[in-house]
Order: sequence, then structure tokens, then C-alpha cells
Amino acid sequence: MNNEPLRIKRRGDDGTRVITVRIHTDTLEALDKLAAQANYSRNELINIILRHGVETVEVE
Repeated sequence: MNNEPLRIKRRGDDGTRVITVRIHTDTLEALDKLAAQANYSRNELINIILRHGVETVEVE
């Protein structure tokens, strides 16, 4: 039997944070449909879309 300790990171130490947002039902349904079509989880798809938006948005 291996006596080395099991090393785990504290939740959130991977650079992510859990947040709560309000989203319109129709937007959520569209996200779920896209996620299913692309074979991504809802969370993965939201992160992809948010990253793209943050990197491309311009404030005037």
C-alpha cells in the first residue's frame, strides 16, 4: 500500500471563483442549446463566450 499523502487543492485555488448571476430564461435556453450542439457544458460555454467578450469589447 502506498503511504504517500493524497494532495488536494482548496476549492477555488485553480484560478476560478463561483459567482451568481441572473439571466433571462430565453438566453439560458439558447446557451443550453448551443452547449448541447457543441458538446460543451453550460459552464464551459459561458466561460468561452465571456472570455471572447471581455477580450473584444470596446468602451467608448
